[in-house]
Amino acid sequence: MAAPTADTVAVDLPALQALLQGDTFAPWVRELALRVDSATPGEVVLSLPITPPHVHGGGVLCGQTMMAAADTAMVLAVSSALGGFKPMTTVQLQTSFLRPIGGDAGHARVTARVLRKGKNLVFGEIEVADPRGTLAAHATTTYALL
Repeated sequence: MAAPTADTVAVDLPALQALLQGDTFAPWVRELALRVDSATPGEVVLSLPITPPHVHGGGVLCGQTMMAAADTAMVLAVSSALGGFKPMTTVQLQTSFLRPIGGDAGHARVTARVLRKGKNLVFGEIEVADPRGTLAAHATTTYALL
């Protein structure tokens, strides 16, 4: 039997969801009601409900909500790669908005991946997609491990 790879190692989804709902994040971030759909070490997929407070006057999901969800998803992805939460801070978050997600879409899918984990810095990327899987935003990020 082959040894397990990083893709087959189980990640504790209830622990990630508890981290998401705990006091690690600001109350307004918890109000996003993000849900952990799946995770492997270094990769997390979240569901972001699209609710009226996060839809701007143009009738689409606002960019600030997507960026907050992206940043939050990456904290969980880094935590999954580290085997649990460790203090960290966002150093850089560069986001490109590619297309809008309608305010009536129901939810967005936020996928965060660790690209490289160093001793002090972690590099990653995040994709935000509509329910059909069409890419709406792409972000790259750097985190400093404290």
